[in-house]
Amino acid sequence: MWEDPIVADVRRVRDELCAKFNYDVKAIFEDMRQRQATVGDRLVRRVSVTEPEKADVANGEPRDS
Repeated sequence: MWEDPIVADVRRVRDELCAKFNYDVKAIFEDMRQRQATVGDRLVRRVSVTEPEKADVANGEPRDS
């Protein structure tokens, strides 16, 4: 069966991280919080996805609503 190398790498890193913290979820998240505090900003941002502006197919110009 074919194995995706990216998925395999993510799983490997996950297993290493879990083993480092003895599979303690609270300890893993506490480490993430501490690392995030040293960066001074969020490590991951939630990006709002907005609907693209609709264009008039005939001339490519935005439609008046």
